[in-house]
Amino acid sequence: MSLESAMLPDVIRHAAGLSRFLQRMLDSRPWLAESLAASVDRAIGGDDMRAFIDARGADEAQLRPTLRHLRTWVICHLIVRDLGDRADLPEVTETMTVLAEVAVRHAHDVLREPLVQRYGQPLSPSGWEQELLVIGMGKLGGRELNVSSDIDLIFTYPEDGDTGGKKVISNFEFFERLGKQLIQALADVTEHGQVFRVDMRLRPNGDSGPLVASFDMLESYFITQGREWERYAWIKARVLAGERWPELEQISRPFVFRKYLDFGAINAMRELHAQIRREVARRDRAQNIKLGPGGIREIEFIAQVFQLIRGGRDTELQDRPTLKVLAGLAERGILADTTVNALSEAYVFLRRLEHRLQYLDDAQTHDLPQSDADCALIARAMGFDDYPSMLEVLESHRSNVSQHFDSVFADPNQEDHSLDSIWSGAEDVELTTPALAALGYHDPGKAASRLAAIRSSARYIQLTNKIRGRLDALMPRVIEAAAATQGADETLSRCLDLLEGISRRGAYLALLQQYPQALRRVVDLISASRWAAQYLGRHPILLDELLDDRNLEAVPDWARFRAELEAQLDAIEPDMERQMDLMREQHHAQSFRLLTQDIAGLLSVEKLADNLSALADTMVELTIPLCWRKIKIRHRESPAFAVISYGKLGGKELGYASDLDIIFLYDDDAPEAAEVYTRLAQRTNTWLSSQTAAGKLFETDLRLRPNGDSGLIACSLEAFRKYQLESAWVWEHQALTRARFTAGDPELGAAFERIRCEVLRMPRDVEKLRTDVLEMRAKMRSAHSGKSSQFDLKHDHGGLIDVEFLIQYLVLGYAQTYPELTGNLGNIALLRMAGELGLIPADLAAACGDSYRSLRHLQHRQRLNDLASRVSLQEAESARTPVIALWQQVFGTT
Repeated sequence: MSLESAMLPDVIRHAAGLSRFLQRMLDSRPWLAESLAASVDRAIGGDDMRAFIDARGADEAQLRPTLRHLRTWVICHLIVRDLGDRADLPEVTETMTVLAEVAVRHAHDVLREPLVQRYGQPLSPSGWEQELLVIGMGKLGGRELNVSSDIDLIFTYPEDGDTGGKKVISNFEFFERLGKQLIQALADVTEHGQVFRVDMRLRPNGDSGPLVASFDMLESYFITQGREWERYAWIKARVLAGERWPELEQISRPFVFRKYLDFGAINAMRELHAQIRREVARRDRAQNIKLGPGGIREIEFIAQVFQLIRGGRDTELQDRPTLKVLAGLAERGILADTTVNALSEAYVFLRRLEHRLQYLDDAQTHDLPQSDADCALIARAMGFDDYPSMLEVLESHRSNVSQHFDSVFADPNQEDHSLDSIWSGAEDVELTTPALAALGYHDPGKAASRLAAIRSSARYIQLTNKIRGRLDALMPRVIEAAAATQGADETLSRCLDLLEGISRRGAYLALLQQYPQALRRVVDLISASRWAAQYLGRHPILLDELLDDRNLEAVPDWARFRAELEAQLDAIEPDMERQMDLMREQHHAQSFRLLTQDIAGLLSVEKLADNLSALADTMVELTIPLCWRKIKIRHRESPAFAVISYGKLGGKELGYASDLDIIFLYDDDAPEAAEVYTRLAQRTNTWLSSQTAAGKLFETDLRLRPNGDSGLIACSLEAFRKYQLESAWVWEHQALTRARFTAGDPELGAAFERIRCEVLRMPRDVEKLRTDVLEMRAKMRSAHSGKSSQFDLKHDHGGLIDVEFLIQYLVLGYAQTYPELTGNLGNIALLRMAGELGLIPADLAAACGDSYRSLRHLQHRQRLNDLASRVSLQEAESARTPVIALWQQVFGTT
């Protein structure tokens, strides 16, 4: 050991014993030891690096030596801190990333100036100055650069045109010259070494493409030639130099992230990985910790495939760093916490090992060492007593990664299916009919004819080879799964309707092909409910919901859902179209989750209605401020505006496809109030009821407002009160028994409730009320009378409307004496209360409450199978009997 080495701080001397490169640099760069000693106790950042450059000269003459000295200092600084346990992995990768950013920006700025002096500024045809955007790809783009990495770059510029100097060249020529000089400044090997190897092969058309591309050329390339592996590469793309990066992101984002759930990405990534595996095997690189089995690349693939699948719909998954993406997948339940923990631990271990391999000689290597001496150095650098101990931990991590990788990317359709021949020979009905009969289909001839019609249809023939292949793989599995359900024939028919509806949407076919458990759940769901099958057909994006087991068990947290959706809506303000679509997508997803729980028997009809009503309340509540922002002339920060709900929503008895009976109130003395709130009411109604690409939120019914269809769409609070006290019909007061404040200004909601109670507690002539209620009921029965021998659960005597009329009569007739009857407690609770107050027999009240619950259950069952609300008289008899008895008790007539 030399005297100089002996005088080094222990931490530097320790690192030099584990890195031949560091020792060589210390021996050949006299200035380095002092620089390291001064900085080794802290992390260094961009300001430190720029100060280093400024101290050594920032002009073109000093560009190459200064950047190479900078790299030497930064790399050696990291070696010392990392091997001395003073720097974690994030510090190492971030420092290397910042080094690349500083070097690229400094070289760009220094080299551009002489070109501008010679040729003038590059300009667009309209005279705007143009710039070179330097895009960092791969680990540089993801802020994960390793210590001996090359850097993957792409050069682009906004607009074609010419320079504005005396010697004119095209913008393309200007930026091509700048790009070439920038590459040379970083990549040339001089007596001072090299800054970074530069790889430009990720640019459009690779080595055969032009070095620089305009935005128009780049966009055209994405649309016409962009390949799946390039989408994967562009996930991490990040602009290092250039101000017009938002425009670039607008071009690249639609190429990388699809608006729909892109499960076809799994097949593309699987094929790309297979190519890598073949290359690794060909070169005998099994001990490569990056590309070999269970290596770094497999962890990156796991993270990035879910980004490609879901990133277009979940913008938070568009993040670049691998560990952050993995954490996001755990938060969303896409990967289990245990899986993410195992992958994250393996990633950190492999990246630390990668760096120690590169610290040896500053070589871009990912291969485990061959010599015993190097093996011992690496083991010591990793903190192990010996190399076999390190290998044991390494193999454990690689085994875990391989296991999780295979679970994500395994091809479930590798083997032929036993029913392939039924589908491949489907056009021969006589051949397939016996096979379907053997599977248990009751009408195999009809099923065989349906399969033959699909197989020979123009729709099927015109499918692309890729999509037809997915459908071909699915069909035998659908036939098998449907045969295992009750009502196999009807289930198969519904499944085929769904597949025909989505057959051109390759991503959905890919989902069902990739995830057999999702296919089984789809078949079970479709078998249980015709309505569910139709809902899924209208909104196939909901197939994704069937992948997450938690959706079947999770109790809705509406407060959290509201907060998260509100944040997402605010983030995309003022994009009204996207906001409307997002609300519809989220509403459909939440409704579908409730549907799956409902069909699984996890929700009572009452609990389901409570949740659907809470979901509707949330949607209406979020709509008001979004619509208010869109009104150009606003005279106050927040609107004095409320949505009042009636009917099913008012009574918290909402069903899957129930209309919203709502009215709009305001309480504002401003001269322009009527005009402003009318506009807000119209916008709110349109927002809720419009059909968009994502579907519809609700059908709305505004006819319960004062004066019905002829009344103003938004009514002042005072006008509402006056109308209810002086002009409203009895049936409007009946409707008021189930009205409530749903969304908007809480003070206005409280004021409405006071008016509601005031109206319901008005003195009434009970006999006249009785006559009015009976007349209204008679009109309704006449309007819905039919000749069916079956019992109409809603309209026939002893049905749901009879129960509602009974309660409404009791509330209106006796609330003056018993104000507690005005509570919006639900029909069953109000019946019980009336019994306790002695207005009706308590035992009959309880029996009628049970009847109401039974009738709603029967109605819900019918709706799930898209059937009319009619059942046999025998099935309804036990439920309608107490209702008829109570009707006779209260009204003295049938």
